[in-house]
Amino acid sequence: MSETGLDAVPRFSIIVPVFRVQGFLRACLDSVLAQEFTDFELIAVDDCSPDHSGAILDEYAARDPRVRVRHLSQNAGLGPARNAGLERARGDYVLFLDSDDTLTPGALGALADRLAATAEPEILIFDYARTYWDGATRRNTLSGLLDESGAPVFPLAERPRLLDLLQIVWNKAYRRDFVEEHGFTFPPGYYEDAPWTFCTLITAQRIAVLDRVCLHYRQRRQGGNILRTTSRKHFDVFDQYARVFAHLDAHPELARWRPHMFRKMVDHYLTVLDKPGRLPRGATAEFFHRAARDYRLRIPAGFVRPGGPAGGKYALLARDAYPALAGLKAAGKVRRTVRKHAGKRVRQAKRKAVDLRYRALLRRPLDENLAVYSAYWNRLPACNPLAVYEKAKELAPGVHGVWVVKKQLAEAGAVPAGIDHVVLNSPRYWEVMARAKYLVNNVNFADGVVKREGQIHLQTHHGTPLKSMGTDQKRYPAAAKGMSFRKLLARADRWDFSLSANQHTTEQWERVYPCGFESVNAGYPRNDAYYRATGRDVLDIRARLGIAPGKIAVLYAPTMRDYQVGYVPRLDLEKLSRGLGEDVVLLVRTHYFYDRDTRLQALQERGALIDVSGHPVVEELCLAADALVTDYSSIMFDYANLDRPIVTYADDWDTYVRSRGVTFDLLSGRPGDTPGAIATDEDELIEVFRSGRWDDQAAAELRAAFRARFCQWDDGHAAERVVRRVFLGQEAVPAPLPPAARTVAPSPRAAAGGSVRDLLPLAGGGLLDRRESSPADATDLDTTDLDTTDLGLAG
Repeated sequence: MSETGLDAVPRFSIIVPVFRVQGFLRACLDSVLAQEFTDFELIAVDDCSPDHSGAILDEYAARDPRVRVRHLSQNAGLGPARNAGLERARGDYVLFLDSDDTLTPGALGALADRLAATAEPEILIFDYARTYWDGATRRNTLSGLLDESGAPVFPLAERPRLLDLLQIVWNKAYRRDFVEEHGFTFPPGYYEDAPWTFCTLITAQRIAVLDRVCLHYRQRRQGGNILRTTSRKHFDVFDQYARVFAHLDAHPELARWRPHMFRKMVDHYLTVLDKPGRLPRGATAEFFHRAARDYRLRIPAGFVRPGGPAGGKYALLARDAYPALAGLKAAGKVRRTVRKHAGKRVRQAKRKAVDLRYRALLRRPLDENLAVYSAYWNRLPACNPLAVYEKAKELAPGVHGVWVVKKQLAEAGAVPAGIDHVVLNSPRYWEVMARAKYLVNNVNFADGVVKREGQIHLQTHHGTPLKSMGTDQKRYPAAAKGMSFRKLLARADRWDFSLSANQHTTEQWERVYPCGFESVNAGYPRNDAYYRATGRDVLDIRARLGIAPGKIAVLYAPTMRDYQVGYVPRLDLEKLSRGLGEDVVLLVRTHYFYDRDTRLQALQERGALIDVSGHPVVEELCLAADALVTDYSSIMFDYANLDRPIVTYADDWDTYVRSRGVTFDLLSGRPGDTPGAIATDEDELIEVFRSGRWDDQAAAELRAAFRARFCQWDDGHAAERVVRRVFLGQEAVPAPLPPAARTVAPSPRAAAGGSVRDLLPLAGGGLLDRRESSPADATDLDTTDLDTTDLGLAG
């Protein structure tokens, strides 16, 4: 297939209206651009989307000339956005693709072949499958209507049951000259697909079908489908069918379709009436009377009502008998309630007895000035929740904060003085969980915690995701380990706010946790420390850790492996220490999922390293280190803010990718993907340092691109933005500072008044510094050696 030239007429114009889909948009665009059939243009219409969707479109357009973007100055809605795309379309055929759906591999090639085989029909109808968050795929239940065994091209009169397919626009290819000849456009409002679908089908003389799934129709758990929302906009359905019948009135030759359109209209009105939650309280009777008026106005002569319950509802509309319909619905509700409670009693019999005291507390008023905090499954105060807690004390002093901690930590007196805390599962724990206005955690609270109406839940997370997370983990059994994804999403359903440090993370969270939260693009509050720390702070931390003056401190912080049990060292740390020489001291921090390793203690006693696995504040370790060595830990994203060297040690990348899955190729070497030098075995790691590659110009350029991508919103004011948005209900201000205006903590060498050195090999194997320093470039920091693995686990 040939590429589409800028002046050539493409075979397909694919129109993609875009609004609030930043978590799914890349998958949609990639599904088109990866097609083997390349003779197309992709016209994306940014419907004044308030999220990052418009920027994503511009990014794709900049690297692929087939992508053309139109930005609307005001939000117009789905129909007008599609019209804006139609105005730019140049292709022989027009396809419509919703921005959270995807084309299947080979779809465009199959469409092109079928169009050629059926001699250019006006409309080609193809099949689709619904896809769900849990990985399930279900083909259209009426796929049998797309049987290709009959005539290759036909008028609708020969196969009128095609009208029974879902009233959608995106399962058809429309010949553009047919659309333009008849002046078809999309109306504004809800249900815009109905007049377009019906009017084009009854008008076309030559229709063809393709019995192949060409599109995956994403079923969003929450949001995504405005037709499922409660709104008076559902009254728009009356205007849409007025347009259908106006088309019939303007074309007497289409009169035979009036009974079909009448039945479609009535069925649609009854669907709106029957679906719970569509119409606002008090609007149902009004809607019914409007539907009854249209029924009497448009009923064709000799129309025969269907049989069964549907026919009974037709009769009620004909008589405008709303009280009778309300009685039918009430009786049906009673039957459903009886069935529901029967099943509920069975389930309750299988459960443990409900904590009656907790249930009683849930009926008491919320304490508007109480906030509950937890970090890392009720460990000690730390990470983003701790930074939010400290800033809330300053900006919202009337809100009292209480921390949830494990019993052994409380009994050991490990909680810092002055911090009010409760022991997990104690009576006071259940009281504060039931009554607190604010719930703040970097993982999830336990399944038994009830999210009350009026409570505000802030999910801070604790890292930028390199590894697959949330629903993506279904594809990786070693990562999922039998977790219940339904329970995982039920926990995520409790989130009101989800915190993010960069656009990559925001898109990932919105996609893999398909819930109704608001993303707070504020930066990570824990990283404010990197912009507040002084040179004296850096030197004091190093002294407390036992780092001798003049030493180069290299922090080694590997992550865990889902495919291994327990801590398995990936490096001969004694060999590494010898190889780096006497000028270097290793700080070793194992992942917090693992117990303390006695071998590290032995190496520390021999002076080979300093074991900092138990150090409570990872931000201090980052401030103390001259360089970081890590594998796939999210600490790399945080440390990058300090503009200090990062070396990736990846001896098992292929295995890690297969067992866990990743969100981008860390080892690609491309700017933005790779933070610095790479080593895949111990000897290469030593060589990276001894040769100077760990901090040469190439490494610095990679680090700068990595910071630009992942250190986006951290500037020392993240906690303030979060507290103002969540606790005070204000805008998330101040806006993040431009990178050039940020001031990050000085490096250890700069803090000591020395230079940030080039490290060159000496005869004795040590490392010596010979380059004068320049002030560190400040960008956003997001510090932790902790990975985002845990969000997939129970609270």
